[in-house]
Amino acid sequence: MRSLVTFHYAQLMSTKPINNEKGVSTMTYTQILYDVADQIATITLNRPEKMNAFTGTMMQEMMDAFDRLDADDDVRAVVITGAGDRAFCAGADLTPESGKKPFASEEIVDDYSDPRVRDGGGLLTLRMYQSLKPVIGAINGAAVGVGATMLLSMDIRLASEKARIGYVFARRGIAPDGAASWFLPNIVGRAQALEWCMTGRVFDAEEALKGGLVRSLHKPEELLDAAYTLAREIVDNTAPVSVAVTRQMLWQLPSAPHPMEAHKVDSRIIYRRAKSADAKEGIASFLEKRTPVYPDKVSTNLPDSFPWWDEPVYE
Repeated sequence: MRSLVTFHYAQLMSTKPINNEKGVSTMTYTQILYDVADQIATITLNRPEKMNAFTGTMMQEMMDAFDRLDADDDVRAVVITGAGDRAFCAGADLTPESGKKPFASEEIVDDYSDPRVRDGGGLLTLRMYQSLKPVIGAINGAAVGVGATMLLSMDIRLASEKARIGYVFARRGIAPDGAASWFLPNIVGRAQALEWCMTGRVFDAEEALKGGLVRSLHKPEELLDAAYTLAREIVDNTAPVSVAVTRQMLWQLPSAPHPMEAHKVDSRIIYRRAKSADAKEGIASFLEKRTPVYPDKVSTNLPDSFPWWDEPVYE
């Protein structure tokens, strides 16, 4: 098993970042904004002139940002949104400045295990899936293609009333990216996922809410405040180590073949956490009717049974 804290996108990509003494990239971002305030990180997709269209650079920068926030004990939650008022992310950049094809390498690769075959949207959603911090999406506008699939590895999604979402791949002659064939049915059910992906239509925020994709709808000017309020509830009331392990338990264990698998994981984690300084503080703060101050850190105090799985290898 491997520690998720040390997972870096450079292990997947041939382009490597410059690392500091903590092993966390110090690369300069050009297509996202990264900010931390009051223990909440904000990642803003920042290509408003192109409706925040997705590129390889944006993918690498977002993955790097997740390495950074996972390694920072001061970060307790992350909110992801788009710059401007038109789009969260309008999908893959179909007119890249490099002149290259938007969906795939110009090279012909016959070996499917070659890293160049790998879907960039999937690299990003898999990295987000491994996050040790809760991820909240604030969908401020259009989210189509990879802009819609990257939402699926977020834990909670809020949307502007003006948001429009589309899994448009069949209308572009390709197929869903970002491991959406796993994420989307798990979130909204197979029937709804099939309808959205097979029609490829762009649907409005009301349909996204009705279909179970988003938690709530908000006026555009109130969206980020609602996302931060939710993040604040997590930050102010919960133990960061408990949230980190709970996030992975709820993402991974529902697909286990038998509830015994969940019982084994539950038992081992609860056994260790019950003896932790966090558990002592949780009980004391409850009895004393005060805000808890949890001492354990994600970087050093994850239970010895975490992670309980062997990370699959792409081959």
